[in-house]
Amino acid sequence: MLENSTLFNWVLLPVGIYLARVADVSLGTMRIITLSRGLKKIAPILGFVEMLIWLMAIREIFNNLNNPACYLAYAAGFASGIYTGMWIEERVAIGLRVVRIITRFDAEELIRTMRDSGFGVTVIEGEGNAGSVKIIFTVVRRKDVATVTAMSKKYNPKSFISVEDIRQASEAIPPFNGHQSIFSMTKLLKFEKKGN
Repeated sequence: MLENSTLFNWVLLPVGIYLARVADVSLGTMRIITLSRGLKKIAPILGFVEMLIWLMAIREIFNNLNNPACYLAYAAGFASGIYTGMWIEERVAIGLRVVRIITRFDAEELIRTMRDSGFGVTVIEGEGNAGSVKIIFTVVRRKDVATVTAMSKKYNPKSFISVEDIRQASEAIPPFNGHQSIFSMTKLLKFEKKGN
């Protein structure tokens, strides 16, 4: 009875399709992100659930080809799912980044502060267009990038900062501050043996 009602056909069914699309596209975004981060065990699970939801949504579309509200809900769910997936990925902040800081000014205080905060730091002397520079490298969790860049701007406001995504790090000082445990660190990094 409910399935033949106007309320179901023009409100409940399109809302259900919309929510299903938001869910499956969000999962698809997360699947791609986990693959790019090398999390090979999580991606197939996300893909399975994503396809299951998609099949249920597309079945309802084909069962209601004469209902334009379903088409609009399907397309709107796709667009919203992309946004939702990106929002989730930003909050989860999966992965590692290498932060490169190039500065012409004395960087000793910045280097000491970063090390005191638990970040592994590598410093190289370099030569820029305007003279000698220090190049500071550190590998951090994605959510710690803002902390490191804020430190750099505080002690060396005119420093040049670049951030790059990395899939894996081996034999590195763990990119975490003193509040983390070794168990958290091993979940974060995939360590490789030398020669592999």
